[in-house]
Amino acid sequence: MSEKPDIALLAGELRVALGNLIRRLREHAPGNDLTKSQTSVLLRLEREGPATATALARAEGMRPQSMAKIVHVLQAAGLVTAAADPSDGRKTLLSISDTALEDFRTGRRAREDWLSRAIDDHLTDEEIVTLARSVELIKRLVQRA
Repeated sequence: MSEKPDIALLAGELRVALGNLIRRLREHAPGNDLTKSQTSVLLRLEREGPATATALARAEGMRPQSMAKIVHVLQAAGLVTAAADPSDGRKTLLSISDTALEDFRTGRRAREDWLSRAIDDHLTDEEIVTLARSVELIKRLVQRA
């Protein structure tokens, strides 16, 4: 059995490697001009479903005025739709649009295609098995931390 590595050094190397992987994945997706905040709002609407701008602001840790600006840009781009809240007609529920959902699907497919090819082209069968085990370990870390 090999010697246990320095945990702090391992953590730093893992952070850098994952950051580099994320940057490479972003390079292989159809580009968009959305800010991180705008993308975060769309992802939240995709994951959690319709929400009011107030609920989004609270969830994203920002002021309602800042969220209003983000929502306005997303609506103007056709990425978010608005409808009256069926339980309280005074409120407006925001939803991710079909256009945004398709953009996300297309981007995910492009990133996953690139990563699949990179894995297949550059790793041995044994390394692919090791990578699969590593992914499971990373999932456990994220779930427990």
